[in-house]
Amino acid sequence: MVATDDGFVMINDGADDESRRRVFFLDRACAVVRTVSYPSTPRDTEDLAVGADGTLWVADIGDNNRSRETVAVWKLAPGADAPVLYRMAYPDGPHDAEAMLVTGDGRPLIVTKYSAVLYAPTAALRTGRTVPLARVGQVRLPASTTSNPFSALGRTAVTGAATAPDGRRVVLRTYADAFEFEVPDGDVVAALTGSTPSVTPLPDEPQGESITYSGDGRSLLTVSETAGQPPGTRAPVLRYPRPAAVASTPPPSTPPPTTAGSTTTPGPSAVATSDRTGVGRTPIVLAGACGLGAVVVGLLVARRRRRGSPARR
Repeated sequence: MVATDDGFVMINDGADDESRRRVFFLDRACAVVRTVSYPSTPRDTEDLAVGADGTLWVADIGDNNRSRETVAVWKLAPGADAPVLYRMAYPDGPHDAEAMLVTGDGRPLIVTKYSAVLYAPTAALRTGRTVPLARVGQVRLPASTTSNPFSALGRTAVTGAATAPDGRRVVLRTYADAFEFEVPDGDVVAALTGSTPSVTPLPDEPQGESITYSGDGRSLLTVSETAGQPPGTRAPVLRYPRPAAVASTPPPSTPPPTTAGSTTTPGPSAVATSDRTGVGRTPIVLAGACGLGAVVVGLLVARRRRRGSPARR
């Protein structure tokens, strides 16, 4: 998921049915207004990013069985009818990954799921050519005690990433927390490997694998998968105010995030904000409307059982 001036763009995790083989454009009310199909079938799409020029980057990097010879990104230029495929290969064998950032100079930066190792291409991406990846660092995330359905394993599995609209912050998420890093000089790798992040607990999201910034950069937006949840369960998009946005407010206790139909405020603070995504002036963002949008996109379809366990993803 990424937030845009007009609403949101979403992809599904994986590509094992036709509904997962499209990029979905949603308006501010979370209604699907456009879809773009891939020209060929992706393997396992896991994350979505937007570059400084508005190009969408789809990370086709999932590898549950660690058996892929190559991974890929799909680039969808603004206004284009179809994304373009670029293949890459790890230097040290297959890895499972679910998070990707795009650096200021237009390079994809892959973050592996359980070891948080960073990989970047060694040359410019080219169609029809597999570009080697190089290991460029490793992230050391702080210890966490935040509750999540997968316990200790869920506190270390990196399942999503995003870059702030101004490019001066990046965030990695696990099933339990969001870890935000300052990027004052544009060097994302140095920020991830050499600085201490601020932490936003994301408690009890059933299978939280998506994160993005709001249009004004003041909030983190998340959505969880619904594997193992009752059929028809809605997946609300939740807003968590960034730590810097509430620094002058005494820290309250952290309640669980809001689900559809609930009145509990999500995240560490109930700061009302407004942003250019048109989400609205409430910290319970999109619990109803985007829940419906997520149904349309297919985020609420129960995952295959082999995808329900973090140890096998």
